This record gives sequence, C-alpha cells and structure tokens, in this order.
Amino acid sequence: MPRHLLKRFAPDHRKIRDHKHLQIFGKLLHDPNLWHLNRRSVAGAFAIGLFWAMIPIPFQMVAAAATAIVWRANLPISVALVWLTNPLTMPPIFYFNYRVGTWLLPNCRPVGDVELSMEWFAHSLERIWEPLYLGSVVVGLALAAAGYLGMRGFWRWHVVRQYRKKTQRGRNTPSSRR
Repeated sequence: MPRHLLKRFAPDHRKIRDHKHLQIFGKLLHDPNLWHLNRRSVAGAFAIGLFWAMIPIPFQMVAAAATAIVWRANLPISVALVWLTNPLTMPPIFYFNYRVGTWLLPNCRPVGDVELSMEWFAHSLERIWEPLYLGSVVVGLALAAAGYLGMRGFWRWHVVRQYRKKTQRGRNTPSSRR
C-alpha cells in the first residue's frame, strides 16, 4: 500500500507534537486521527499542504497544522508539503501566482521590471499585493483540488493493483490448478 511508502518518509509524530511552533495547539495534537495514514486523511493532507504552500504568509506550517487539525487530516504530510515553497522555489512560484492574479484582475497591469530582491518586493508591495494574493488563492485552490483528487485516484489505483496481484498469485498456486 502507499501507506508503507508514506511511513518511510514521514517524520516521527512525537517530533512534530513537540515542535515549539505547534505547542499552541496543546492537547489537540494528541488526536490519533491526525497521525493515521488512510486514503481520506492523506488526500486531505495533500489538499491542505498544497493550498498553504501557495499562500505567501509567514508561518505557513502553523496555518497548515491548524487546518489539518480542523479537517482531521494527516498532520505530518500537510505540514511537510508546505515546504514546496522554500527559499529556492518561492520566487518563481509567487511570480507565477502574481501573473495569474494580473490575468484575473481586469484593470491590473503587471509591473514592468521585476527584481528578485527584498528591497524591490518591499517597495512594490503596495502595487502587487492584490494580484499576488488573488493569484495565490486561485492557484492554491486548483492545486489543492488536483492534489486531493490525484491522491485519492493514486491510492485507489494502488489498492486495485495490489488486489489483482494477490488474486493472480492465488490462481497460480498448485492447489488451485485441480
């Protein structure tokens, strides 16, 4: 099952439970459903993690953890997927989200010269925040839906494939050839 693959790469739940930024959730982190690996919880975690990864806010992991707790999705996966946007991937991802936002807003023109520096970003934030956040929400929702449906489909495909292998092995045993 995909469960074995996910368990191999998932961090230890005790480490996550003891993380200093997640202590604000207290006893809520002791809910066993947050640590289960099943089709529903993993698909929900993919949706949550992919959505919050696209939103340009500080402490995305805390937002993903809060959403996973409310939806009772797998907490480690939803928190880990937020790291899709890391210091190397943030500029191209957020620039793409900004371009999507400018495309969706009717009277918004993209800014001319874009520099990938904090000074330029701080100076231009007043002009770019609206298309950036609109594009981020739209891209986040699209990725969340694709992640949810993709993981549900992958999980089902894997279970059906394992079932077929098992039944095929059962037909090839000597006792079944009578």
